[in-house]
Amino acid sequence: MLNWIIDFSLNNRFLICLLAVALVVVGGWALSVLPIDAFPDTTPVQVQINTTVPSLNPEETEAQITLPVELALGGLPGLQNVRSISKFGFSQVVATFDDRTDIFKARQLVMERLQAVELPGGVARPQLGPIATGLGEVFHYVVRSDDPNRTLTELREIHDWVVKPQLRNVPGVAELNAWGGYEKQYHVVVDTGRLIKHGLTFEQLVDALQANNQNVGGGQIVRGGESLLVHGIGLTTNIDEIGAIVIASYAGVPVRVRDVAAVRIDHEIRRGAVTADGKGEAVLGLGFMLMGENSAVVTNALKEKLAQVQKSLPADVKLEVLYDRTELVRNVIHTVRDNLIVGALLVIATLLLFLGNLRAGLIVAATIPLSMLFAGNLMLQAGIAASLLSLGAMDFGLIVDSSIIMVENCVRKAAHRQGRPWLETIREAAVEVRRPTMFGELIVLIVFLPVLTLVGIEGKLFRPMALTFIFALLGSLLLSLTLTPVLASLVLPRTMKESEPWLVRVAQRLYAPVLDFALRRRVLVLMGALALVAGGVFLATRLGGEFLPRLGEGAIVGTTVRLAGIAVDESVAQNHRIEQQLLAEFPDEIEHIWTRLGTAEVATDPMGIELADFFLALQPRAQWTKARTQDELTEKMRDFLGRVPGLRPAFSQPIEMRMNELIAGIRGDLGIKIYGDDLEELRRLGTEVHAVLAAIPGASEASLEQLTGQTFLQVRVDPQAIARFGIPTRNVLNVVEAVGTRQVGEVREGQRRFPLVVRLPDLQRTDPEALAETLIPTETGLVLPLRRVAHIEETEGPATINREWGRRRITIQ
Repeated sequence: MLNWIIDFSLNNRFLICLLAVALVVVGGWALSVLPIDAFPDTTPVQVQINTTVPSLNPEETEAQITLPVELALGGLPGLQNVRSISKFGFSQVVATFDDRTDIFKARQLVMERLQAVELPGGVARPQLGPIATGLGEVFHYVVRSDDPNRTLTELREIHDWVVKPQLRNVPGVAELNAWGGYEKQYHVVVDTGRLIKHGLTFEQLVDALQANNQNVGGGQIVRGGESLLVHGIGLTTNIDEIGAIVIASYAGVPVRVRDVAAVRIDHEIRRGAVTADGKGEAVLGLGFMLMGENSAVVTNALKEKLAQVQKSLPADVKLEVLYDRTELVRNVIHTVRDNLIVGALLVIATLLLFLGNLRAGLIVAATIPLSMLFAGNLMLQAGIAASLLSLGAMDFGLIVDSSIIMVENCVRKAAHRQGRPWLETIREAAVEVRRPTMFGELIVLIVFLPVLTLVGIEGKLFRPMALTFIFALLGSLLLSLTLTPVLASLVLPRTMKESEPWLVRVAQRLYAPVLDFALRRRVLVLMGALALVAGGVFLATRLGGEFLPRLGEGAIVGTTVRLAGIAVDESVAQNHRIEQQLLAEFPDEIEHIWTRLGTAEVATDPMGIELADFFLALQPRAQWTKARTQDELTEKMRDFLGRVPGLRPAFSQPIEMRMNELIAGIRGDLGIKIYGDDLEELRRLGTEVHAVLAAIPGASEASLEQLTGQTFLQVRVDPQAIARFGIPTRNVLNVVEAVGTRQVGEVREGQRRFPLVVRLPDLQRTDPEALAETLIPTETGLVLPLRRVAHIEETEGPATINREWGRRRITIQ
């Protein structure tokens, strides 16, 4: 078979050369469209289920939302893990499936189960997270204004209704997320005293708002041969129309909403905020790439679209890119390209020196780019992205090994051909060495076969590397059977003398006495070899171990943890100071700095207000003055921020942190999870384990997940009191619910829609004593303060409840 391939190639040299040109064209096209990313995507097949539950505390969120969703997912085909997080106003459940499960099938299965979940009234249906992975967060941009009178509410409205819809239409974008600013709402601020004065209840106000704010369809009326569509319009569109809604009428005198409440434009209860570049709060946009897309293509498309959107915005509003993946991808590709070029040049130089024949060296050197093009075509077919690991697998020494042997044998045979036909000489030389060289290549291929059996994270990391190398080696094998003998017959001179290159002669003269000594002192040589092996084994046991070397992403992320229960405004002020201090201390190293705290609109990364991530986009390294490497810069930042009392940030990188979160639900390289139902016992055990971990040599930034520490104002209804005064429990709870906001509809401004909510005045929302004096009417006309029908006290509870496989857990990392 091998002889027939060689014969066919030599007898059809023009066809083989034509096929080589076709390989260049097709392979070049494949490399141009090959997905490119900095790192293989190791994220498992995951489906996020996010549920917004306004005003519910973590324990109620866990009991009413998280637990039913978790139970509904049980028994799904391919389900490997279920973990969840319950926070104030938010629940997220993450279902992880077997890697062989199609993501769209997994999402369909989850949606079918969610249809059967019964949730409390007033809670929005659970929503699935974007079809993105740990590498999907490819684009950060900020919306700013030069006008000091432009509010954060206006900036958020511009982003949500102008910028975001246009960017979401970019091909390859899975989601556009908003973080920071204020979401606009229409607030009906109830004056309970005026409400009671008019003999009305809170429920009557809510019912009136809901009943007088809707559009309906009335079908159609046929008039002669004409059909008229009937449309009833009753939606409110502004503050005046809301205030004019009639709640009740006494003796023909209407009582309107404006008689018992103030109607105004305000904002929602914030669950997150963003500061940027030490200039205060801003609105941050995050672009997520659809799973399987090319990050470089998607990011460039987003930047181009962002420039187009900028032209349609008011003159004072600016869109500025803070972070995009293209810079990292570009650096990785440049690194791989430079290494491949240098490696290829070194191989070519070595070939020329040891073969001593320029033409022979160039024939062998042609195998390198052609093998890469062959591998690129197969990588595209196999869905393997070009990354640092996959392209870095190219070993030119092994790729050109068979071609070197074949060309060198052709040169030797040509020097002794003694008038025999030229093609017959090349054929004989090729056939003579083809079988042993092929066996050598097959042995190398067999070595990589176990890597192909890896599954999970290991498989996603190392299988692309092994497959890329196998593809390149198969290309080299095919080329050595076909193109190499053809090029040898066309390029090598037909008359030549066999002579050893001078470098080979020098090496032989140096090696001869060494070989003679080794043969005469065999015992000594063997003992020396054993000593080297033993020394190597000893030193290997003293080396540190790491699953993968860290990739320098050119960006840094620091995470700070504050006391649970900290106010948003206080956390924002602290983040603002940290940004200013870092910019002042490292002006030549930091290009942009922005901080995210709490949770975004689409909570792909749910955090509490006590947690904040500050991102640093770095200047080109040539401009740095205070550090030479990224690790050194990180250490100096850690030491600098360590001078601030109580501030001990943990540092990572954007991709590294996100991958750790999605894979294991933690941000550190090592995590210990303790499971149980008692939160206090979990906290106690976690504290003990944290103390042990922090004392281990080499461990840094050991942190304990915060469970308790959140202060609650608990309003417990007194059953005997409400029974004595004839007050329904719902009437008391309505007052408690109005401390937050209760959505009763929406207001449309053209195509824009904003929530319409009812709430209590600011005094009763900020002062527990004023809340206790809030008046509640009874069925008999008696009016009582809230403290007469409920027990009001401050208690301490959990800020966050994490669960895995149906059990609570705490993590030390």
